[in-house]
Amino acid sequence: MLPRHLRAIVFGCHGPKLLPQERVFFAQVNPLGFILFARNVETSDQLRALCADLRDAVGWNVPILIDQEGGRVQRLRAPLATEWPAPLDHAEQGNAEAIYDRYYLISQELLSYGIDVNCAPCLDIARADTHPFLQNRCLGRDLDTVVTMGRAAVQGHLDAGVVPVVKHMPGHGLAQIDSHKALPTVDLDRDTLMNTDFAAFRAFADAPMAMTAHIVFSCFDARPATISDVMIATIRQDIGFGGFLLSDDLSMQALPGSIETRASASVTAGCDAALHCNGVMDEMQLIADHVPELTPLAYERAERALSLRSTTRPSELDIKELSAKLLGR
Repeated sequence: MLPRHLRAIVFGCHGPKLLPQERVFFAQVNPLGFILFARNVETSDQLRALCADLRDAVGWNVPILIDQEGGRVQRLRAPLATEWPAPLDHAEQGNAEAIYDRYYLISQELLSYGIDVNCAPCLDIARADTHPFLQNRCLGRDLDTVVTMGRAAVQGHLDAGVVPVVKHMPGHGLAQIDSHKALPTVDLDRDTLMNTDFAAFRAFADAPMAMTAHIVFSCFDARPATISDVMIATIRQDIGFGGFLLSDDLSMQALPGSIETRASASVTAGCDAALHCNGVMDEMQLIADHVPELTPLAYERAERALSLRSTTRPSELDIKELSAKLLGR
């Protein structure tokens, strides 16, 4: 069982070592989890020590997240981890078994450092005009391919003992603007969305965790999906997603208002927890004052998802040899 009184927030931290003030703050706030970035990674031993320190600070086996998609978006690089091609480049070879193996091996690498939740795969459908920040992170250019490759990716994570976070629900592939910098708006009608981008996520209604999209779908609501109760209701009811729903990063400029307003709005709209990645202490303190503890239902969803984590280190398989074979090197 998870400890009680968990705050509905996942935080980043400042650097490769846990600062004394961070240790005190995290112990007081009791966040649901932590997320790591390249700024937190130097060596194998340092990374393992940081994961251990984060767990020690809060006193339980807190989930530690990362974005390890492969391609441009992978926080662990050689020599700590395999350098993978972009997900779209790999998926377009048409081999779902290779995608399964890819994410199984990625998961094994993550577990070896103490990281047990991966914010992957992207189930967004790539188009010719999908913004370049996202396009080659997708697993296909049509619904059937995304579902086939996505299922292989999700299962590879789960079989290895890492919890996948599918993203960006209910679909980011139609966006022609980078949501890190501005707010994308999609003007397609409801039926078209339900039969294409939203359908990809409906096929993963059973996924343990998902991350939202900071996008306006104008036929539903004028607010970004992350802070729209209308869109969260659509995710829950029409898409049928029953897992733990995490916001995308609050620091992205697609969201309006102050950082604490964004955090509060995402949870009020129906996200189970908010995600704050940059590790800036002043912002984290503001957020902690505006985000509540997990609701009973969010707690149940978190417990169900996190029960899928491996409780043991990966077996002594030769990850480098297997990944080289998979990549034809």
